[in-house]
Amino acid sequence: MTNSTLASREKSPVLMPGKTIGMVGGGQLGRMFAIAALRLGYEVIVLCDHEHDPAAQVCGRVVAGPLTDEATVERFARQCDVITLEFENIPSATMELCAKFAPVYPEARVLATTQDRLHEKTTLQNAGLAVTPFMAVHDSASLVSAGEQLGWPLIVKIATSGYDGKGQYRIESAGDASAVPWSSCDRWIAEQLIHFDMEVSVVVARTVDGEQACFPVFENEHRHHILDTTVAPARISNELASTAQSIALCAAQTLGVVGLLCVELFVDGDHVVINEVAPRPHNSGHLTIEACQTCQFEQHVRAVCNLPLGSTKMISQAAAMANLLGDLWGEDESEPYWDRALAVPGTRLHLYGKASAKPKRKMGHITATGDSIEQALQLVESARSQLTGVEVSSR
Repeated sequence: MTNSTLASREKSPVLMPGKTIGMVGGGQLGRMFAIAALRLGYEVIVLCDHEHDPAAQVCGRVVAGPLTDEATVERFARQCDVITLEFENIPSATMELCAKFAPVYPEARVLATTQDRLHEKTTLQNAGLAVTPFMAVHDSASLVSAGEQLGWPLIVKIATSGYDGKGQYRIESAGDASAVPWSSCDRWIAEQLIHFDMEVSVVVARTVDGEQACFPVFENEHRHHILDTTVAPARISNELASTAQSIALCAAQTLGVVGLLCVELFVDGDHVVINEVAPRPHNSGHLTIEACQTCQFEQHVRAVCNLPLGSTKMISQAAAMANLLGDLWGEDESEPYWDRALAVPGTRLHLYGKASAKPKRKMGHITATGDSIEQALQLVESARSQLTGVEVSSR
């Protein structure tokens, strides 16, 4: 664990168990956060679209309604001692209104930065952090100019609201510039295509008083732009792992995050560069529930309540996670073979309580710990393959 504390300032108050934490967003991240908070003795109230959303299912108090409705937001915020969120693309006006009634972490200014890829990358670059080379673009001509400076191919993304590959286009050459649907968005960013050896992520927790702690570096593999598997610790040198953690700690301090920040990075030889960041718990950190002394969700609770951060040391040699997407249900939406997956020794199943399965929708995950990365990964992939009754070969 990498840990740093800003000890020069007077400590802020601690929000003790028994108080009420507000969670904006009712998805699986809010659900797992609420479970961790309830275990520590906090009350949790969720603001979400529907009263049966995943997070709402585990909380005693729910305010359901549009996140843009002022009366709904105020009714929620008045019941909270502190407010946090599970997803960064929440309207800034919603969080600004919440802040009139209780402290909000991360603050609206942090969201304003991370909701805009251009602003995010510029801020991190100005802090001296290595990011994927980028340029702002807005039409075919500006994209051709970017290609001449950054080189082809380029990854063109909408500057706001995109995630899991949504709003992204790989442009091979100047002749393909017109393939981008320019009229669908006002702000675009073109990024140099990085030929990386590995994608990794680092989750950092930061308290109100500036205490920071890093989890081990996670190694991630994506499929169709969606996280497929994560293993920990990442199979990189200690020097590279230390560099990745240092970058993440600097990014959290630069942005002034309170709560969690996930920093996604590309590893290319001996170099590490930031791809993007997210000020919230992250899919790649789900394995910490079984793998670490303190999981990312409890750490999020500790951070926003200004409690001492917990140890992030792993309690096993290795861990792995496999995502479960709605594709597993098939076209007829038949229920997967949960009993077969649970028969794989050493695996743990987490389902999110979503009402319906759709392709690419994250429905749950499976984790395992082991004596090696290969062992843990084989366990989760074997368990996942059992869900459809089709065995897959181990890597």
